[in-house]
Amino acid sequence: MLRYLRLLGVQFRASLAVAMQYRVEFVVEGLLGLFWAFWSLVPLLVLFQHRPSVAGWSFPEALVVIGWFALMKGVLEGAVNPSLQSVVEHIRKGTLDFVLLKPADAQFLVSTAKFEPWRVIDLAGALAIFGWAFHLLGRWPTPGHVAASLLLLACAAWILYSLWILVVSAAFFVVKVDNLSFLFSSIFDAARWPASVFRGAWRLVFTFVVPLALMTTYPAEALLGRLAPGRGLSALAGAAAFGWFARVVWTRSIRRYTSASS
Repeated sequence: MLRYLRLLGVQFRASLAVAMQYRVEFVVEGLLGLFWAFWSLVPLLVLFQHRPSVAGWSFPEALVVIGWFALMKGVLEGAVNPSLQSVVEHIRKGTLDFVLLKPADAQFLVSTAKFEPWRVIDLAGALAIFGWAFHLLGRWPTPGHVAASLLLLACAAWILYSLWILVVSAAFFVVKVDNLSFLFSSIFDAARWPASVFRGAWRLVFTFVVPLALMTTYPAEALLGRLAPGRGLSALAGAAAFGWFARVVWTRSIRRYTSASS
């Protein structure tokens, strides 16, 4: 475990050194990330302009969901997308050998190959949104609610990562998965809304198939102190199940890999 933590530190420092080579771009990209975090509030402001609540969520409560969405988008585009998108190119060109021959787990190596450190600014945007939301509510979350929401954040990040591993594994079977990754990113945008907004089949899909509800709505409910313990435990079980399934699919998919020299 310590060996992999040290390796993770090395990979992150390398990404930070590359990013700091272009400091103006680093700052500009960070400011743009902050701008897009607050731009995501516009649909919410329009929706609540003439109504006090939507699907049982008031405007400040829906703001908490947007805060988690901004945070998860930062995780997706800062820590998950950069590394896993390069795996598709490795598979297509047959150069994944350079990863497989290294004395470490291949899934860990491809998952930590590259980070976008400036995405940490999304955290500042999310904290500002949380601060505004709880200022409007006139109360603040308890330490227990914060701890529960952080635990669910870890589950949400793990589910998000597992879904991306499943998408990347498809590259072993089909030549192009660019459209598939674009489709996944588009679906993820629905996570900005509370799960109760969706009805019928869409609610089932966003809860069990692509569990967007677990990524933003459940952590928001935990921070607001209204998440039932049973639903929190189901999120933990769901994260474990998605991680196990993604690992099985990855290990079986990699057996189909043929290198450029084959």
